[in-house]
Amino acid sequence: MKKTMILFNHFLIISLLTLTAAQPAFAVRQLPVGNFSAMLPGGDMPAGWKPLVFKKIDRHTQYSLVHDSKSNRTVVKAFSQASASGLIRKMPIDPEKFPIIKWRWKTSNLYKNGDVTQKTGDDFPVRIYITFAYNADDVDFFDKATFGALNLLYGEYPPVAAITYIWENKLPVGAIAPNPFTDRVKMIVVESGGKNLNNWVDEERNIFDDYVKAFGKKPPMISGVAIITDSDNTGESAISYYGDIVFESKK
Repeated sequence: MKKTMILFNHFLIISLLTLTAAQPAFAVRQLPVGNFSAMLPGGDMPAGWKPLVFKKIDRHTQYSLVHDSKSNRTVVKAFSQASASGLIRKMPIDPEKFPIIKWRWKTSNLYKNGDVTQKTGDDFPVRIYITFAYNADDVDFFDKATFGALNLLYGEYPPVAAITYIWENKLPVGAIAPNPFTDRVKMIVVESGGKNLNNWVDEERNIFDDYVKAFGKKPPMISGVAIITDSDNTGESAISYYGDIVFESKK
């Protein structure tokens, strides 16, 4: 009887494993990153989202969750007045598996003194910032030493590169510009001019393709996503809004 039970248990386990293996794996198509609409107005940001502040900038942009009457959803409101800071969520995302990023945003104005080519004009009322993880194969000998020193100092490797999706006031949509502070950041214009001011605009980009166009090679793993509304360089102000941010697999 005992041997029969043992044989039956083994048969049951093998049968379950066979059935499990025969089932197709469930393919995750969407990866929510900024699920702001699920939160309560006036409450805390979604789990994982933290303040992003910069050294030597004391005045920070104010971020809060508010109710948007037009869409009847909770969104992020950003108020910047000669200030700079952001909200960031650090999380690994494979850009080959989830190359599509979708989001929506709205802004009340553009900066008169904004200039994507100058440090004094490096401000945007809305921007989505995508950081990419350090990969030793992507840097030369001297940069490896620099990244190694930063790792020892801060306990983690800083991003090796970044792409910033921006709403520009002069350059045409699709233009790619180097950041005036570092060549490791490329800025891609997805909205230009004041035609869509005060209106929600839905955006969709292929982050994998954009990285290849901007840097000339395949992207490493994404390490984080941030929203940044800043005006510290121009000294101007803006009220802007961000909706949900989601990554998707290829259709």
